[in-house]
Amino acid sequence: MDEETLERVRDVVAAIPPGATSTYGRVAADAGIPGRARLVGRILAEDGHDLPWHRVLRADGTCAPHIAREQSARLRAEGVLLVDGRLPRDRR
Repeated sequence: MDEETLERVRDVVAAIPPGATSTYGRVAADAGIPGRARLVGRILAEDGHDLPWHRVLRADGTCAPHIAREQSARLRAEGVLLVDGRLPRDRR
């Protein structure tokens, strides 16, 4: 992965406002790398500690299982409530 791609993904995630969410796929598309949702996940895992990574959900509106507890708590603190572990369809 090149530095330009990394920075575009970081910029897209940084621009997600509090109380809003996006998906890995949408972030990829907005960063100009459509179809690379997994790459977005890898970038956030490796270089996203200073970003609002918790605002990025899976395509089905759920949190990644290994970070679900912390992610849902951070979202709840911003007023985003998950129902049965999933973002309600009207919020996607």
